Amino acid sequence: MADGTLIEAQGLTVRRRSHVLLDEISFSLEARQVVALLGPNGAGKSTLLKTLAGLLPFSGELRLDGREASRLDRAERARLLAYVPQHSALDAALPARDVVAHGRFAHRDAWGRPGRGDDAAIDHAMELTDTRRLADRSFCRLSYGERRLVLLARALATEARVLLLDEPTAALDVAHALGLLHRLRDLASRGSLVIVALHQLNEAAQTSDRALLLAGGQLVAAGSAAEVISAEPVRRVYGVEIVPAAQFGYRRPAEKATAP
Repeated sequence: MADGTLIEAQGLTVRRRSHVLLDEISFSLEARQVVALLGPNGAGKSTLLKTLAGLLPFSGELRLDGREASRLDRAERARLLAYVPQHSALDAALPARDVVAHGRFAHRDAWGRPGRGDDAAIDHAMELTDTRRLADRSFCRLSYGERRLVLLARALATEARVLLLDEPTAALDVAHALGLLHRLRDLASRGSLVIVALHQLNEAAQTSDRALLLAGGQLVAAGSAAEVISAEPVRRVYGVEIVPAAQFGYRRPAEKATAP
């Protein structure tokens, strides 16, 4: 995959009637990065993700992989960006594998016929998210956390270069949350741009390369994760102090060495 800028926003503004949800924010994001989208409740994180995904009207400039967002049709955008919302209205009595297969719609021909690479992409996405064990189970009978993993697999099956994830670790147990964050880092290293809304600052600090910090629909800070998740920006937005060496966390166990 080629490197380079995948998303450029200049003066991006979103309004709902007279209420400004995003207020002239500007940023540029490149491939091979995990970008944490941070801010308190109501800051505009979900609004920004939905705007990038093409679900909300906006003013200002937005370019996706060098093209004006407004010039991309639905299939072109779907091949470039995959979006996993915080809450999904999907409640289908479909096998989980069929739900993941829906992520391939943008790769099908004019008659909707599956492509040659569909099965491999679906299997790979379910392997990455530990959902192959759920393949034959009805989606509507899965737990909330299991549904989140299946929806993530659907996004990965698109093979889109940009992943937009709204609080993907919510409702996941520790092992699956750590595994997911590890996979996001791996995807970025292979050329993807991963934009992930997170509430836990320690997750963001440990996982992301860059961060965007929102408050009241405005972009308060943007830069490296270390710069943004630091004392002054955190105090200004969250009203709390960072206590050095006071966090409690987990880490994945080291891989077992293979005998020669």
